[in-house]
Amino acid sequence: MLKRLIYCLLICLVLVVPNALLAADLDALLLELKLAAAQTETLSSQFVQEKHLAMFEETLLSAGRFVYQKPDRLRWELLTPVASGFILQGKTGQRWNGLSKERGRFSVENDPVMGMIAQQLLAWARVDIDWLQQRYRMELESETPIRLRLYPLDQGEAGFIDHLQVLFAADRSHVAEVKLIEQGGDSTLMRFREVEVNAPLAPDSFETPVF
Repeated sequence: MLKRLIYCLLICLVLVVPNALLAADLDALLLELKLAAAQTETLSSQFVQEKHLAMFEETLLSAGRFVYQKPDRLRWELLTPVASGFILQGKTGQRWNGLSKERGRFSVENDPVMGMIAQQLLAWARVDIDWLQQRYRMELESETPIRLRLYPLDQGEAGFIDHLQVLFAADRSHVAEVKLIEQGGDSTLMRFREVEVNAPLAPDSFETPVF
């Protein structure tokens, strides 16, 4: 009986201790990411988006550029295949479509879809760990480089998104890749390239393009 009890305790230790260590590692790494992000005043990059559809072999590609200035100025612009995008400054912004030549103003408070898109992009740009922890359960996939797996806590979001995989740059100053895996098997991979941290921004970074 005593041997069986000791065996059960050993099994519990094998299962619990690694999980506790992983949680401690994750907390320490999240703190490092917070500290690194606090030093970021500006961020700019090119990005490539790969959309993989479960029903087809073809990958849909799009590309664009991304600009962020602390605390809440953002430019998200698709350059191919169709020029479109938006600029956010605080709680208001402007969006445009190069194909239709249309543009218009929006408020994140009155436009919930744009509000959520802007909030998500700002969270990645800022590496807003507190906001992300409120919305996702996080798991550590690797420490070098840091790769996290995020599971939505919101039931509505979880009905659409199975999980997110987030890869951070080697210096931990910014997000390098985000992969979104949908419940149906489709996935979207966003790769950020030619990233510049705290570099001077062009004067027209937060102006809409001229058609």
